[in-house]
Amino acid sequence: MTFKTALKAVFAMGVLLMSSTVVQAETITVTDIAGREVAVNVPVQRAVLGEGRQLYIVAALDRENPAKRIVGWRKDLIEADPATYQAYLAKFPEFADIPVFDGLEQSLIDIEKTIAQKPDVVFLNIGIKKAVEEANYVEKLGALDIPVIYVDFRNDPEHNTEPSIRLFGKLFHQEDRAEDFIAFRSKEIAKVSDKLSQFSGVRPKVFIDRAGGFYEDCCHSFGAGNFGAMVEMAGGINVAKKLIPGTFGQINAEQVIVSSPDHVIVTSAQWDAYVPGGRWVPVGPGADMDLVKEKLQYYPTRPAYIGIAAQKTHAFHAVWHQFYNSPYQFVAIQQLAKWFHPNLFENLDPDATFRRLHDDFLPIDYQPGYFGSLQDTDE
Repeated sequence: MTFKTALKAVFAMGVLLMSSTVVQAETITVTDIAGREVAVNVPVQRAVLGEGRQLYIVAALDRENPAKRIVGWRKDLIEADPATYQAYLAKFPEFADIPVFDGLEQSLIDIEKTIAQKPDVVFLNIGIKKAVEEANYVEKLGALDIPVIYVDFRNDPEHNTEPSIRLFGKLFHQEDRAEDFIAFRSKEIAKVSDKLSQFSGVRPKVFIDRAGGFYEDCCHSFGAGNFGAMVEMAGGINVAKKLIPGTFGQINAEQVIVSSPDHVIVTSAQWDAYVPGGRWVPVGPGADMDLVKEKLQYYPTRPAYIGIAAQKTHAFHAVWHQFYNSPYQFVAIQQLAKWFHPNLFENLDPDATFRRLHDDFLPIDYQPGYFGSLQDTDE
């Protein structure tokens, strides 16, 4: 090969590499959950998560190393779901190096820490959109070419979960994996909805004790959305649906007693970080089921439940609270369906479903412990 020929080859290779770079890095416009058209450079390499629990979907798309794109996040995962965080940390020690900021779900992100990380995008839950607008955060970040994308697994998960998954998939260049996850989710929901579409029997009345042990007062619950919708999808009647106009709300004990629900669902978790020594039920990965049952036994003694139908049959159940803010809600729907209609869903196995999700999509091993009951139907 002559020098001239070699030079041409090197030049051609350089052009090829430049072309490859252009293909790999491009600007696209997406429509987020708030209906905003946002330009983002993809694939996203540096993301700030407005909620740490957005890891639940990030890990399903970046199974090989879910920490690789996260350059900042709220510490809610660390505090609200410590067992899951520890499982990821054990496998991916780099999670310990991710900058964190404080605050609960309705809190603003730390904008100074966010800017310092020079992210390609900031993912925010749509529930804080009003606060973000009042603080002009979108404009402030936009002036530095940092786009904001609103997603939602909490306020209206029945309608926003799939488009939120697709947003993450598109921005991470993981569209196929996102669609596989959505297909899995839809198939598992259908195992409940298909049977219920042919069911003409009685649907039990259900009250959801929202964030049991986080609140001391009574009676926090869900309206038509979130766990309220999951109850209905599982073949129950959410007694708070007509009493709470929004997704989240509170009713008084007398209203619960008058409704006399057949089942009480306590959504709870290991909340030492928030309420040390509280009455929360520590359901979650690897939970001590003896302790779960022990702590759940307090709930039938609450004044709001004295004399109701559920108290007479011990139909008090605990569900991992984080199902309300993750793309894994379909597992909770299956478990609720088994409690409400044990004969109809005798062969349904929510634990096996969640295990398959871990095996097929997540990088950590499945640890049972997400559900507990004072009845023996699923023990």
